[in-house]
Amino acid sequence: MKVFKNFKDYSSQKPLALSLGMFDGVHLGHKCIIDELKKVGAENQLETAILTFWPHPRFVFNPNEDLKLLNTLDEKRLLMNTYGINNLFLKEFDEEFRNLTGEEFVRQILVDQLNVKYLIIGYDHSFGKNKSGNFELLQKLSKELDFEVEQMEAINIHENNISSTKVRNALLAGNIVQANEMLGYSYSVSGTVVHGKKLGRTIGYPTANISTDSIKLLPKKGAYIVEVEVKGQQYKGMLSVGTNPTVNGDTLTVEVYILDFNENIYDQEITVKFRDFLHEEIKFEGLEKLIERLDEDKRLTEEFDF
Repeated sequence: MKVFKNFKDYSSQKPLALSLGMFDGVHLGHKCIIDELKKVGAENQLETAILTFWPHPRFVFNPNEDLKLLNTLDEKRLLMNTYGINNLFLKEFDEEFRNLTGEEFVRQILVDQLNVKYLIIGYDHSFGKNKSGNFELLQKLSKELDFEVEQMEAINIHENNISSTKVRNALLAGNIVQANEMLGYSYSVSGTVVHGKKLGRTIGYPTANISTDSIKLLPKKGAYIVEVEVKGQQYKGMLSVGTNPTVNGDTLTVEVYILDFNENIYDQEITVKFRDFLHEEIKFEGLEKLIERLDEDKRLTEEFDF
């Protein structure tokens, strides 16, 4: 997959089948669009392309909003590559770009610079200044500018439309199974293992503290069953998102106890994949009660069908 941060860097003899949007999470709704792009591309000798924005436009319009994303940029790239996209355009949402009307964007960028011959958009997608670009505009321009346009229907799970917002809400409610169903894969968080207070090792549950990307969404506070990837190997794990209230902690941490593992992994990057929710964050009366709960969480994790 080729990645472009500037449209002017792109040059190809083949015209494009393209879709645009944030694609945060690259969930099953997005996957459906990607599959259609690949089908159309194969039938019409077109290369496939995704045009997305980095950073998220909401950071530009609402700089004080505490928006957390489902994907880091590296995660989004990896998913797009895994799903077989030929070209990924990462456009900075700068002042010049945000002031393009929907029609100017289609004419100047999609047609003149990228040679788009087939455009697929999501069921609720709008674009351009003041959201002036929509499916109706595209239908009108497609005849004049010689490209085809298709609008995908919403993808449903349990009679609910899939959206990035709904995935976020599920994670923030601790509904890991529901979020993973909508994503089509297990939600993951990666980061470097850093030094913590090392309290876990004093009670038989040494944990790896993970320093995560500040823009990455963390599920609600609580305990989770996770799959841990360390040095290319997979392990079962139990993870805590919280402040360690039992020992009067006040800083949000992400800590994972890795079953059947005792290596030193400080300063190494690991990935945790969320598989199920164990329980809310609990302030125990003392360490003895905490250990009893950890023992039960460990039993449930060992029995979980990964």
